[in-house]
Amino acid sequence: MSLLLDNLQYTIPTFLFLLTLLVFVHEMGHYLVGRWSGIRVVAFSVGFGPELFGWTDRQGTRWKFCIIPLGGYVKFFGDQDAASSPDYEGLERIAPGERDRTFLGAKLWKRAATVAAGPIANFLLAIAIFAVLFSVYGRAVADPVVAFVAPGSAAEEVGVQQGDRLISIDGTPVSTFDDVRRYVSVRPELPIQVRIERDGTVIDLRMVPQRTETIDPLGNKVEEGKIGIGTNQEAGNFRIETYGPLEAVGQGALQSWRIVTGTFDYLGNMIVGRMNADQLGGPIRIAQMSGQMAKLGIAEVLNFAAVLSVSIGLLNLMPVPVLDGGHLVFYAVEALRGRPVGPAAQELAFRIGFAMVLMLTFFAAWNDINWLFG
Repeated sequence: MSLLLDNLQYTIPTFLFLLTLLVFVHEMGHYLVGRWSGIRVVAFSVGFGPELFGWTDRQGTRWKFCIIPLGGYVKFFGDQDAASSPDYEGLERIAPGERDRTFLGAKLWKRAATVAAGPIANFLLAIAIFAVLFSVYGRAVADPVVAFVAPGSAAEEVGVQQGDRLISIDGTPVSTFDDVRRYVSVRPELPIQVRIERDGTVIDLRMVPQRTETIDPLGNKVEEGKIGIGTNQEAGNFRIETYGPLEAVGQGALQSWRIVTGTFDYLGNMIVGRMNADQLGGPIRIAQMSGQMAKLGIAEVLNFAAVLSVSIGLLNLMPVPVLDGGHLVFYAVEALRGRPVGPAAQELAFRIGFAMVLMLTFFAAWNDINWLFG
């Protein structure tokens, strides 16, 4: 609690900046592809609730900022509400010549492209941010060479020694020490096959990462798998690798993909009980981390923005009604059946989806409260 209050002068403006940026980019993806598809846009909103200020452009779109800055939406012509729920009764009252300009009356591929554009915009933003960071600041890397082995660790139990170089884990090549940490951290209590090189000899070792709970440099509790090895300047050859523009974009895409796979690894571990669900945070924890990143500098704020952008894109692609992924599921069913899912079935699905999102929101808020006063 004190940490959050201490950083308050950084927390609020940084959090609002990040949230506004990510929501704006997400909704701009919907807006641009929708407009390109010929669908009329009624409103573009950053935030929910009563409007604080806004303007109407020449196409009749109302651009507005609302009082609750925790999301946003694009409302298309013919939408029943901000969640793009179909308004079948309203569609019947629209002149036939105008129905093609409604979201519901647009062709299937146009609707699917418009919905998918929001999450895709978030992924593209993350890739762009990572690319800029890698081009300007480079990336700190270290070779996967062991400098020390922790007593009683999984690595010590199977005979890992100082000077060993890790080549691959479960057949996946590793080229940096961070590759090792990233792979092992999401596999607590899962057997892994590690290939090392020692004095020119290749050795295969089987070990089980131990589940550990530590406090990261930002003061957050982190649960992860560890095998008990570390490196240093002499063994790891610490250095900064820089990239040209095209290579930086490729590295940005790779970094974004790592966040996606890491998220799924964590969710899988949480479902089977290998990791606790208390690491799922909501707006309070995101705001707290925003303030901490702001104190560290612009590069850390941008890196955090990229991570959040990937997370928002991934969350919106979940196959839950009211989210973009839920809409895409309906369109996939429509493509297979040759006709849309019935209004009653969609209404029921949206109600269930809304309840699921609400439960997840309350769960994340409960975790935030426990973290705040724990």
